[in-house]
Amino acid sequence: MRILIADDDSVSRRILARLLSQWDYEVVEADDGNGAWAVLQQAEPPRVAILDWMMPGMTGPAVCREVRRRGAGRYTYLILLTARNQMKDLVEGLDSGADDYLTKPFDMQELQVRLRAGRRILALEADLVAAREALRDQATRDPLTCVWNRYAILDILDRELSRARREAGSVGIVMADLDHFKQINDRLGHLAGDAVLRETARQMQASLRSYDAIGRYGGEEFLIVLAGAGLAETAVLAERVRHAVADNHVSTRDGQVTVTISAGAAAAEPGDTRAAEAIIDAADRALYRAKSRGRNCVELAVPGVPDALRSLVASSN
Repeated sequence: MRILIADDDSVSRRILARLLSQWDYEVVEADDGNGAWAVLQQAEPPRVAILDWMMPGMTGPAVCREVRRRGAGRYTYLILLTARNQMKDLVEGLDSGADDYLTKPFDMQELQVRLRAGRRILALEADLVAAREALRDQATRDPLTCVWNRYAILDILDRELSRARREAGSVGIVMADLDHFKQINDRLGHLAGDAVLRETARQMQASLRSYDAIGRYGGEEFLIVLAGAGLAETAVLAERVRHAVADNHVSTRDGQVTVTISAGAAAAEPGDTRAAEAIIDAADRALYRAKSRGRNCVELAVPGVPDALRSLVASSN
């Protein structure tokens, strides 16, 4: 674990650094408060800081206040080191945001105990962060396919549309539906159907760009949000997704299953003021046209010309 020592007394700093190194800490040093604050603003600052109270520039309590005012990122455990030993000093130090307080000259064993307490606090914080992320994942991910759930993918679409309008950009969407999925469930059972959904979602996601998003819209239907894509690029990406599924097989306990998808693609180009619901509806209607044409193909929705469609035909032959 990295630990910061901030003290303008070079002898005291060197003694403390040697001691901490013997305890297997990676030591970072600063010789004044401004230097300490600069270290603690780094992208990956030390998780523990031992700060002398009186230093040139910012004092130890001032550094503590700035760390707590920033508030973002992982927690930093702060220990003030000072010759002050009055109760009012202790209260002032802890009020500034310090977690602990050591008076000079400090006892080596006492310092070890304080550092162990700090490490326990940081371990608990890491557990809480992991639990929070797990809960967030459960709230936004489809439990079967592990792609975004309906709520999350619609939220992503709303955010991409807002950004596109601010920046005069584009957003493409694809509504993709597994062909004859009910037959797979009826013939092979729901466990095989679940395997097909999981693997198909994985294949579709793997064929997208790193900044695109896919979510399970409902049942065997998926919504894909393509950041910055106009209709022409959306057509290309939709066809890539269709190929990724059609060119692979899904292994189940009853053997391999060939899966295809039908897709409807639409896009909000610069100046498009349609709400998300209207663009989804356009893609959904294009999806039904793809199904009526024989499935395993992509249909494009052309805004303003409901009956004019550009088709990308991709049969299973």
